[in-house]
Amino acid sequence: MKRIGIFFLLILSTLSCQKPAQQAGERAYRIGYMICNSEQETLDRFRPLTAYLAKKLGVRFEIQAIDTVDFTREADNLDFTHTNSLLYVIMHRNQGVDILAAEQAGSLGARAKGLIIAPKKSGIGNLRQLKGRTMVFGPMLGPTSYMAQLDLLLKNGIDPENDLSSYAIPPGTFKHEKVIYGVMLGKYDAGAAPLLDFERMAADGRIDPNEFVVLAESEPIPYCNFGVTQKVDEALAKRFKEALLGITRKDTVEIDGEVVKVLERANVDGYEAVRDRDFDGIRDMAKRTNMPPYQRY
Repeated sequence: MKRIGIFFLLILSTLSCQKPAQQAGERAYRIGYMICNSEQETLDRFRPLTAYLAKKLGVRFEIQAIDTVDFTREADNLDFTHTNSLLYVIMHRNQGVDILAAEQAGSLGARAKGLIIAPKKSGIGNLRQLKGRTMVFGPMLGPTSYMAQLDLLLKNGIDPENDLSSYAIPPGTFKHEKVIYGVMLGKYDAGAAPLLDFERMAADGRIDPNEFVVLAESEPIPYCNFGVTQKVDEALAKRFKEALLGITRKDTVEIDGEVVKVLERANVDGYEAVRDRDFDGIRDMAKRTNMPPYQRY
C-alpha cells in the first residue's frame, strides 16, 4: 500500500501564544496520527487538537498523518502517537511506546467492539451459516474491523481461508463505511464492522440498523489512544496526558481564522486514563489470531 504522510507545521496557529524563546527555535515535537478514514479527514479532525495542546503546553508540534501499515516503521521518528489499540500493542513491544490516554466515543466510551453483521433479509442467523458465503473485512490492522472478527470466526470453527467462498477488504478511503454499505447493498453476505461506525451511520440516518442482524460481537477493548515514545522526558509526557484528560466540550481553539470546539472537531467525547494492562485482552486476541506482534509465520 502506498504510504501517505504529509507534515503540517502549526506555527501560524501557535505563534500568538508562544513565548519569545519558543519562537526562536525550540524543539518541535512530532505527533503521528494514524489515518482513520482518509488523510484529509484525519488532519481536519486533529489539527485543532494539536494547536490546542501547543497552546496549553507552550511547545511547538508538528503533525503527520500516517497510514496504518506504515505506522510502526515511522514510530522511531515520532514523539507522540495516536493510533488504534493493536498498533499501540505492537509499538509498546517493539519500540517501547507507553500509553497516555484513550479516546471516549460512542456508547462504550473508551472501549470499542467489533461486529459481524449480515442483512436481515438474508436469513443468516449465526456464524456457522457463513460457511460457503462471502464476507468483507476492514483494514487488516484494525482491531475492531478485522482482528476481533477473525477471532470470533475461529472460535466458531470458521477459517476464512478455507470456509468462506471468498473475502475482501475494500480499497481506498473510508473502509469501515464501505464494509457496512457493501453488506447493506447485498454485495457481500456478511461484514466486519466496528460498533462505533455502525452507531454513527445509524445516528446520521445513512443506514437503518433494523435492516441488519448482528451475528456476533467481540469483547470490549480499548479504543484509539495517545502514546508517548522513549524520546520524550517524563515531565512533558505527564503534562501532555494531563492536558488531554482536562479537555472539556467547551474548550476551543482558533485554527485557520475560525474558532472551533476541540472535542467536537476531533469527533470524540473526551479522553480517559488507561493502563498498559488494559490492553492484555488485545494481546490475547492477537496471539489467537496470529497477528502482530505475535505472528508465528
